[in-house]
Formats: sequence, C-alpha cells, structure tokens
Amino acid sequence: MRAVLLSAALAGTSAVPRAAAASATLVLAAASWVVALRQMSGMDIGVATELGSFGFFVTLWVSMMAAMMLPGAVPVVSRFVRLDGRLLAAPLFVGSYLAVWTIVGLVVYALYQPHGTFVAGVLTVAGGAYELTPLKRGFRRCCRESVRSGFEFGIDCVGSSIGLMVMLVALGVMSLAWMGVVAAVVLVQKLMPPRAFIDAPLAVAIVAIGILVVVAPSSIPGLTPTM
Repeated sequence: MRAVLLSAALAGTSAVPRAAAASATLVLAAASWVVALRQMSGMDIGVATELGSFGFFVTLWVSMMAAMMLPGAVPVVSRFVRLDGRLLAAPLFVGSYLAVWTIVGLVVYALYQPHGTFVAGVLTVAGGAYELTPLKRGFRRCCRESVRSGFEFGIDCVGSSIGLMVMLVALGVMSLAWMGVVAAVVLVQKLMPPRAFIDAPLAVAIVAIGILVVVAPSSIPGLTPTM
C-alpha cells in the first residue's frame, strides 16, 4: 500500500512541472502572436513585400516561429520535461528549438528578394510537391516523436515544415492570412500522424494554388500590390 501511495505521489509531482511547461509554452506562443500581429501590420504587399532591416526581420521572424510552431510542440516539450526532470529543461528545449528556426530566418533574409507571381507560383508548387515526398513523411514522424533535444527537434520540424514555409515566403512573408493558414496546417501535422487521405489532398491543393498563382494571379487576394 505504501509503495502504491509513493508511486502516486511521485506521478503527481512529475505532472506539475510538465503542466507548468505546457502552460508556459502556450503563453509564450500567444504572446508571440500578439507581437507578430503588431509588427506585421501594414507590411504585407504580397510578392512585392520587403523584409525591412536585419534587426527588425530577425525579431519578427522569431516571433512568427514561436507563434506558429510552439502550440504543436507542447506535447513534445511536456515529454522532454518528464524525461529530463530539470527545472530549466523547458526553457532550454524551447530556446534551442527556436534557435534552429532563427537560423532558417537568417537564410531567408540572405536569399529573399521581392519577386513576381511566376516565381511565387513555382515555389508554391515545389512546396506542395515536397508534401508528398518520403523525406517529408520521415521528418514529420520524427517531429512528432523526438525528445532528444530542442535542437534536434527543431531540425526535424524544419524538415517537416519547410515546404509550407516556402509557400508562406513565396506568397507573402508578412501576410497574416497565409501565416494563419500555415500555422493551422503545422499544428494539425504535429498532432496527427501522417494520413494519406488527408495529406495527399492537402499537397494537391497547395500545388493547385501555385498553378493558379502562375496563370491567374489576380484571383489570389493580396498577392500583388493594388495601384
């Protein structure tokens, strides 16, 4: 009887830091949405969007990634805290996870140029095609299961979400609408295992959007600046 009570007490104790880590992660994500929404206000002009100064973009990018990626990472953060047991486990995990996405942001800043609808469409088609690859599925499984470190989890999640991020950057890197769409897809993909009957139509839809951008860009609201 004593062993049972002790086991229950330990389980209850371990649940407290896990719940605190999950709550803190969600609060950080919510705060990041507020920051991103304020910073992005008035910045979106579709494919002609400018990134602004280096400091501005990096700050905005980190806020965007925290807002979009952290809600779906909550189960993994919670498992990591349970296995690690240290008080600083969650901040270290989340910090290293966001550091990986920050590196991605630096690459985006280095390569990005305002572009035309043809380039946006081609990149979107490529992003949709990537959704159908075994590489995407492999990274997605790891992104849902890995708890080794925030850095490795970040690499897996970049591999899983890179096609969607290419679409976001191509169609409007400062677009609140596209950010919301991509964030919703990322959340579902992090929480659900791969399912062909869901994933295949999503990939086809992204490819179709890309083709539409090429052949009829005016049909996509906000894609090009209004004169």
